[in-house]
Amino acid sequence: MLTIYNTLTRRKEEFHPLVEGHVGMYVCGPTVYGDAHLGHARPAVTFDILFRYLLHKGYKVRYVRNITDVGHLEHDADEGEDKIAKKARLEQVEPMEVAQYYTNRFHTAMERLGCLPPSIEPHASGHIIEQIKLVQEIIDAGFAYESNGSIYFDVEKYNKSHHYGKLSGRNLEDVINASRALDGVGEKHNQVDFALWKKAQPEHIMRWPSPWSDGFPGWHCECTAMGRKYLGQHFDIHGGGMDLVFPHHECEIAQAVASQGDEAVHYWMHNNMVTIGGQKMGKSLGNFITLDEFFTGSHPMLEAAYSPMTIRFFILQAHYRSTLDFSNEALAASKKGLDRLFEALKRLDSINIATDAAIGTAYADELEAKCYAAMDDDLSTPQVISHLFDACRTIGQLADHKTTINQEGLERLRTVMHTFTSELLGLHDDAESGNAERETAYAGAVDMLLDLRAKAKAAKDWETSDSIRNNLSELGFEIKDTKDGYSWRLTK
Repeated sequence: MLTIYNTLTRRKEEFHPLVEGHVGMYVCGPTVYGDAHLGHARPAVTFDILFRYLLHKGYKVRYVRNITDVGHLEHDADEGEDKIAKKARLEQVEPMEVAQYYTNRFHTAMERLGCLPPSIEPHASGHIIEQIKLVQEIIDAGFAYESNGSIYFDVEKYNKSHHYGKLSGRNLEDVINASRALDGVGEKHNQVDFALWKKAQPEHIMRWPSPWSDGFPGWHCECTAMGRKYLGQHFDIHGGGMDLVFPHHECEIAQAVASQGDEAVHYWMHNNMVTIGGQKMGKSLGNFITLDEFFTGSHPMLEAAYSPMTIRFFILQAHYRSTLDFSNEALAASKKGLDRLFEALKRLDSINIATDAAIGTAYADELEAKCYAAMDDDLSTPQVISHLFDACRTIGQLADHKTTINQEGLERLRTVMHTFTSELLGLHDDAESGNAERETAYAGAVDMLLDLRAKAKAAKDWETSDSIRNNLSELGFEIKDTKDGYSWRLTK
């Protein structure tokens, strides 16, 4: 029986779907205003593993992952400039051009990581009507108020009859003490109230008509509205990164209860953070490395290029609820481990069989049972990998003729190894070592050209400098001069 850790109850629970044989799963997707980085890859891989395993166990799964592409502001959608609109203004393009460009790049990166596409991928911008309906329901229930054309959720009133903070383990007093103080009068009755609908200022590009004002929905509305539309008022699993527990998912619970009278989600699942030197990796901190930079080795912090399968294997070597700390040493070790795993799979095809063999089907049966037990234990992929590595040692002994296996045992071992390596962990041997070497050489060639350009600039050879830059630009490279030298990325 599959057990998963429920963030809401803070314990492992046996998984029982609300409808027998069917699973509804909603996972918070990216805000598409920049390239995907390792922090985006972790939830994508984590919930891809869950998706794969549920399908493998025979469930019919509707996996919904949203795209955030409307006018949300910093953190709680109350202040700051919309990130997509800001990029559109700076680049003098339509906001949806920005959103579509980075959505396409996100899809490409996820495909390279071996992530299966979701069943439905709704865009927040395509569900404004549903979000307005949600806001009106919360108003009608008495848990929201209008202020200068904006609508806010009344957290204190909600907390009198429900518990705001149950997911994150907070009480309202803790939230109030941790909240920023309002400057001046402000629109909100209380600093803990959050926006359901914001009236757009004149300079705000992304806006839609509503009964209250021309504006845009609050950050938290989209997941509640779209989850309900595609999975119903009650569904099985809602997932995302641990940084979404508060305030985003906490507010989702409050919105669901306020609008329909009870909670929508049975199991809340959250993956832990990716860190660099113990500090969270993310765009807001400026310490992130994009997936393209990993694949090409073009970031200054990287000592080599790392293939998509190496990145996936690196993520799976830590339990999804554990912190994943980036280092070149850890990635190099992941590459060696992955090479070892695929080498063992290749050697399975050249093993001799024996009728009177020491190993039969019992060995593969035991391996399979151990791997299933690990997967059933809250998706313990590190334990699965450990069992597969144990099998690699046995395969090595078979290939080196130190022990023997019969025909049935070999076929069974092949099936088990491929089931867990490819079907469930999503790892595929795409000649990774060769790809990584080619990508390293590719990145090195670009760096060599840019080093020549830097020398030409230093010698005031502007013709050569401009020629190198222009030719690279025509090929699709974006070149930026920095205080430390230069940076580049391939935009095509």
